[in-house]
Amino acid sequence: MAESTGSPQSPSVTKGALVQLAEDFGIIVPNIIPFQYNPGSMTRSLKPWDPTEVDQTNRGAQSPNVQPYDPEESYKFTLELDATDDLETGDILAETTGVASRIAAIQKLTEPSGKLFGDLIASATALVNAPATDAERATVPITLLVLGSGVILPVRVTNITIEIKEFTPQLYPYMADVQLELRVLTPEVFKCKTGPAIDIALAAYEMTRLQEDALAVANIANALKSAKSILPF
Repeated sequence: MAESTGSPQSPSVTKGALVQLAEDFGIIVPNIIPFQYNPGSMTRSLKPWDPTEVDQTNRGAQSPNVQPYDPEESYKFTLELDATDDLETGDILAETTGVASRIAAIQKLTEPSGKLFGDLIASATALVNAPATDAERATVPITLLVLGSGVILPVRVTNITIEIKEFTPQLYPYMADVQLELRVLTPEVFKCKTGPAIDIALAAYEMTRLQEDALAVANIANALKSAKSILPF
């Protein structure tokens, strides 16, 4: 997912992506949404568990050091979508529908089922008023937030805000800003659940946390050098 910056001396830029692990016909069919442009800024929030909120009367109060599970982690950023680059390369989809296909792919991240081919068949069936199959409890497939090799986390999309800035002559969106809010899914939410998508999600989560732990250890070693000039001993 590397992208050239245009200058021969500039390093390539790794694109971020959202990867939905949809399962169709017993196999994972990833709905991959690479970022056209990486976000200019991103907000990452961490909310640790607060033991004082458990019992306001202080009866059975928890130790202030208690942290039974990982903090609630969330991301918020805006993706810029623009059909101009694709039109310059002669992309047929962009010529006919602008960035509508990208918006539709992002929207699928929040819709129940998420089985791309299965949903297409179901929609076609409903269109011709054919009898529906037995109802199944709808779920949203796991999505991975991929920010290079350093951050690959299972997330749930909690909010999408789409601002269309320009339209094609056929009134398809030509340019749009899509604001996304994501909540990281910790291993606790996958207890008593199994499946290939869950295995991938757990492996990605643990790999990202392992990298964070390694970086924290590296920072401690580096900080000890500076500590000599701070500490009185």
